[in-house]
Amino acid sequence: MKISLDAAIAASGARVLVPGALPIAARFSTDTRTLVSGDLYVALRGTSFDGHAFVAEALACGASGIVVDDAHAVPGGVGALVVDDTTAAYLAFAGVARSQSHARVVAITGSAGKTTTKHVLAGLLERVQSGHVTATHANENNEIGVAKLFLGAPEETAYVVVEFGARHFGEIAPLARAARPDLAVLTNIGDAHLEIFGSRERLRETKYGIFATGARAVVPARPSERGVTGDDVSRDDVARIYFFAGDAADARLAQPLHGRDTTVVLEGRERLVILSGERADTDAASFETRVTVEGNHNLRNVAAAAAAAVGLGIDPASIATALRDADLPAGRYERVALGTLAIVYDAYNASMEGTLATLASFEAEDAARRIVVLGSMAELGVDASEMHARVGGAIASERIAYLLVGGDFAGDLAHGARAAGYPEDRIVAVASNSEAVTWLDANARAGDCILLKASRRYRFEEIVDGLRASRANDDARHA
Repeated sequence: MKISLDAAIAASGARVLVPGALPIAARFSTDTRTLVSGDLYVALRGTSFDGHAFVAEALACGASGIVVDDAHAVPGGVGALVVDDTTAAYLAFAGVARSQSHARVVAITGSAGKTTTKHVLAGLLERVQSGHVTATHANENNEIGVAKLFLGAPEETAYVVVEFGARHFGEIAPLARAARPDLAVLTNIGDAHLEIFGSRERLRETKYGIFATGARAVVPARPSERGVTGDDVSRDDVARIYFFAGDAADARLAQPLHGRDTTVVLEGRERLVILSGERADTDAASFETRVTVEGNHNLRNVAAAAAAAVGLGIDPASIATALRDADLPAGRYERVALGTLAIVYDAYNASMEGTLATLASFEAEDAARRIVVLGSMAELGVDASEMHARVGGAIASERIAYLLVGGDFAGDLAHGARAAGYPEDRIVAVASNSEAVTWLDANARAGDCILLKASRRYRFEEIVDGLRASRANDDARHA
């Protein structure tokens, strides 16, 4: 999307060099590999890169000007915007693009489930609405990713589904001020990144920054999932939408409705219920559906997406129909068939709440035996050992044949399992992914289902690749 140069200057507070060399309106690019002639090149800085080193390359590729934080990086005669911080300026440009757009914007954040909720909602909108849907790619959910999304959105975009992530205190509110969402979805408040945030209170304050510009709130019906013990939003403002996966009666108990509030309930996998007002007997509507996404714990993410769609004014019957085709993004309870073995790969990310929910779903798997491979979770702060022990304790079930543990907190995972009564001789410590592959090759048998769950840093896809390679070698030997 092209934006007015004057608006970009005003939003970023830029100082202009050689204004006559700059276009009246332009697109913005941060990558010389994808830069199109006429773009303005934004020289971003990161921990391991400095875009100022590519200014000459950008100009050679046809950039019509540059955005820098160092005036000395500007070659003579080149039009430039000099700003204090190029990343902040890039987000400010995105805010201009947002103001030019007629799209309706849904922002999503939370400690877990935000990428799945985004994926389900974007797919639902594509199936039931006319007009282009633009959504955050993968997990590009920081200020650079959010800016890239809005600046790259086609002009005909009807809906933007944007994911907000945060690794530091206070990072969500600036994203909200740029995106100015119509609806803001909070999936939950958990324990992710506590090592960085320092406390749950600071984490909650950061996540609640998604409501900074007055977006209509779409939040869990259970207050505890919002990080509070009671109602936390004034009812004098825009009515809220709550979401719940479970029984509609339990949803009302979790969050009694007032006035214009609405609760969207996914009952099992077969029914979408819309509750409104204060009378359960008269103010409920029910629609048949059939949700087939893997993992029962993902049903609350589907409910969150459905609630956002209701908030956009989409017909609930159409939502229920569209949910029949809902699927999950890669790396979330993803099934991989390896000959006679079934793999559940859920190692894109790992928080304590998310891991506990995944384990609960996995225990219900229909398999000859269930084997769990747990890596550690990251950035949990001073309570990391205790949280890993709690996860290990969730393994104390006869439905889990073996527990493999690895990573920095493998000992705590094993300790939690033992303390909960899980047999010592069925706990296996593995020092590497290759060691896990070796053990699984030797011990897994036909009909087994294997869960791989860990923080992304442990690269559990290497276990999938290793098992796939070993089975391919076995097939070749027996051919």
